[in-house]
Amino acid sequence: MTTTAEAGDAGTGSGEGGDGKGAPPASRRALVAGSVGNFIEWYEFGVYGYFATIIAAQFFTPEGGSDIEALVKTYASFALAFFFRPVGAALFGRIGDRIGRRPTLILVVLLMTAATAAIGLLPTYATVGAAAPWLLTLVRVLQGLSAGGEFGGAVSVMTEFAPPGRRGLYGAWQSFTVALGLLAGAGLAALLATVLGEGDLQRWGWRLPFLLAVPLGLAALWLRLRLEETPSFRRSSGASAGHARGAGADLAPAAARRPSAAATWRAVGLGIGRLMGWSAAGYTFLVVMPSYLQSTLGASFQQALLATVVANAGFALAILPAGALSDRIGRRAVMVAGTVALIVLAFPLLNLLQDPDASSAARAAAVFAAGAAVGLLAGPGPAMLAEMFPTTVRYTGLGLAYSLSNAVFSGSAGLIITELIKRTGDADVPALYVVAVCAVGLPALLTLRGDDHRRALRD
Repeated sequence: MTTTAEAGDAGTGSGEGGDGKGAPPASRRALVAGSVGNFIEWYEFGVYGYFATIIAAQFFTPEGGSDIEALVKTYASFALAFFFRPVGAALFGRIGDRIGRRPTLILVVLLMTAATAAIGLLPTYATVGAAAPWLLTLVRVLQGLSAGGEFGGAVSVMTEFAPPGRRGLYGAWQSFTVALGLLAGAGLAALLATVLGEGDLQRWGWRLPFLLAVPLGLAALWLRLRLEETPSFRRSSGASAGHARGAGADLAPAAARRPSAAATWRAVGLGIGRLMGWSAAGYTFLVVMPSYLQSTLGASFQQALLATVVANAGFALAILPAGALSDRIGRRAVMVAGTVALIVLAFPLLNLLQDPDASSAARAAAVFAAGAAVGLLAGPGPAMLAEMFPTTVRYTGLGLAYSLSNAVFSGSAGLIITELIKRTGDADVPALYVVAVCAVGLPALLTLRGDDHRRALRD
């Protein structure tokens, strides 16, 4: 369901004379306003993953319960939030495609901020007993709903405002702020672990990163209140309104371009296939890794977090160049290269981490390379998705594809990997998971057209 418009980015400009040589003010505001919500969302999801062992002890460990059992339950709550993302994508996507990107993104950031801050205030198992995990799970559900509505709106805003020839780079900022959010979460967790010590971190220090969502959310709200509606949505909604009033034939085709539900769901399914390797590898190497290093390889909390910071640094540094490169040579070439790299490197990189004789520099290089390979998928990915859907269903369609892929292959990664290691004792499970999912998703990436990056977004 790729676009059929001729080459060029007509329809993606800001309406302020963007010519590809420099971003107009509306485009820059779109980047910042879209990015900040993604930053908060992934900062929180990263923090939850990095503090998984502490959260397990605080919320899921009754008397006599084992640590591994509690960790599995923590990841089950983690996965549950992901499975509510598609609900949020459908709910907020429909609102965003009907009434506009701007008001929907404002609503989403308010819900996201409130839910994240609530985790920092929740009573633990020691205080309220069995109610604690249920309260945490409820808050995670609200986070899942808001996160589901965030991606589709942010990517729609960024790509619909992108100047000609820069849609891949603009979309890549969504992924880049994901990396920044994960890095900020890991960095703050490592700082707190160093400054507070394990005792204070276990008792109350783990709450601080979640409470930090309040000032971050207020900043995001201010930025989004200043955001304009996208030109693509204005054109599409104006054409639809004109058609509904029986306006001239020149407006009718635009209103009639809303695809059928069957066509939209086919595109969503194809989008899931194109994203599944990114989803699985991203969460395995960037979020699940700290708990794996601690529970399976015996690393300390600080060592695990340091390895994750290095992996996320590799991820972050690869994203924007990958997005920009995809504007030159196409989304397919860059994303296929990243997928093949993950398939080839997953086992060697993991085995290097497992080697007790490996130097610290070698291990750092391994996790850095894993993060960079994921960045090759994350850079072009948002623009690739935006190009699959017309404006009338773009918020909903790309949001559903992304959230469903993440629900199945990201949200379940920690649960699947931890449970399989528990049952089999095989320390290679993370690499096996990444290779299997990437191999299944590779054929879907090969169906991408080589010139999609040169075609206009469909109105």
